[in-house]
Amino acid sequence: MLQLLQKNKEKLFWSLVLIGLLICIRLFENQLFYDPFLAYYKTEYAHSPFPKINIFKLFFSLGIRFYINSVISLFLLYVLFKDTKIVKFSMLLYMILGSVLMISFIFTLNFFGEESKMTLFYIRRFLIQPIFILLFIPAFYYQKQLKK
Repeated sequence: MLQLLQKNKEKLFWSLVLIGLLICIRLFENQLFYDPFLAYYKTEYAHSPFPKINIFKLFFSLGIRFYINSVISLFLLYVLFKDTKIVKFSMLLYMILGSVLMISFIFTLNFFGEESKMTLFYIRRFLIQPIFILLFIPAFYYQKQLKK
């Protein structure tokens, strides 16, 4: 085990740095991004009306946050697997999933609003948290193991 760690020192270092960046984005989300739903979903939101939002500012902020998380996640995939095909495929998946999620979020917010609080909560969660990396790493690891 110790030999494996010494062999992969650089990979471990860069992985920890990238994971640290993802954690910093989460820690400083209130200062970095406009998202009135951060405070809203921390309160008793079931019986509360939606906060006042600037839809364009929210859309831009969610998009930037998804983009930053995606770029860091793509670097993490490259550090872990050193395979550009995996990174390119993941980039395509991030673009498709991000577009679908952003359209779904705006559509749900504009047309369903108050009655779809939980739907908005989960769509937003996929946009602001790097959840896809938690799916991609085991999937690509399993795929690599099958090829061996």
